[in-house]
Amino acid sequence: MRIAIIEDNTALAKGIAYRLRDRGHSVDLLHDGLEANAFLAQDSPDLVVLDINLPGMGGLDVLRAMRRRGDGTPVILLTARSETQQRVEGLDAGADDYLTKPFELDELEARLRALSRRKNLVYASREMLGRLVFDRTSRQVLDGDAALNIPRREIATLECLVESRGRIVSKSQLTAHVYGTGADVDDTAIEPHVSRLRRRVEGYGVRIRTARGLGYMLEVEGQ
Repeated sequence: MRIAIIEDNTALAKGIAYRLRDRGHSVDLLHDGLEANAFLAQDSPDLVVLDINLPGMGGLDVLRAMRRRGDGTPVILLTARSETQQRVEGLDAGADDYLTKPFELDELEARLRALSRRKNLVYASREMLGRLVFDRTSRQVLDGDAALNIPRREIATLECLVESRGRIVSKSQLTAHVYGTGADVDDTAIEPHVSRLRRRVEGYGVRIRTARGLGYMLEVEGQ
């Protein structure tokens, strides 16, 4: 999954991001409401964890702007407030769930899993890739019943290419998906991940084509 964490408490945000990345998810980390609104208007994470109290633009205003654009991305609101009225206001603004600080990361993870099941997101299914199967739920690539030994960043690279299958994906798009938007990583960092992933899958009817100066494209034999 690609998850956007929008939280101005940097220590908390980094803690959440570290946990989710350790679980194999791609994380976009933002700390300002205006920055988050601009990001969400141009990009499409699978889930959003959104703090209500943000500098620049409040979390509820970010949420309302999403819904006005027709963006139905599932959103979990975070806030230090526990009053019923604040919960109602957040849900009325279009939030899918609500979590009051302080909270345990285990609970946040459980709510993210529950929300993904409830929304029946596309990544919960399996994708046929030549003679391989990409299981979005377990984040594994299967050859029959056996899982290939593929590191998580290469899995994230494949995930991004699969979602844009048949279209060119730029190095910057792949870098943002694998490392998170705003990460202090050069776009060339994605090249070894693509190279190693290409060698792992090319014998199974799956090809990662390089479009020079543009990016990469996933091609599958017979599809």
